Amino acid sequence: MIKVSSITLIILTVFIFSSFIPDPKLNESIKRGKEVYALNCQNCHMEDGKGMPEINPPVAKADYIKKPAKNLIGIILKGQTGNVVVNGKKYNIDMPAQEYLTDEQIADVLNYVRNSWGNKIPGTITPATVKALRK
Repeated sequence: MIKVSSITLIILTVFIFSSFIPDPKLNESIKRGKEVYALNCQNCHMEDGKGMPEINPPVAKADYIKKPAKNLIGIILKGQTGNVVVNGKKYNIDMPAQEYLTDEQIADVLNYVRNSWGNKIPGTITPATVKALRK
């Protein structure tokens, strides 16, 4: 009984502490994503991710960023037109498709946005996920 409890305690401890250890692959993706953001997104969403009031929506602390990864990937690949509501405010500006970005660049920029400016969305978007949705 003591052996089972000790093993269970060790496994539980490892599991709990591993959730606090940053994923090195995610951290590298976020670093690369910051560069992709600066070159491709910053003009509209601004360096601080707050967007341009009444013109371009924020990505900082944005409820919109909590959408499933496949939705966000689709917006980058195909663009978006019409009204969009972010944090309760309506925006109506077209976002052009950016399908010219590589699968890795799209994964990286989304990992960066999902983990910056107060956003903390769990999970990692991989290039394989982007590739599977690119059609």
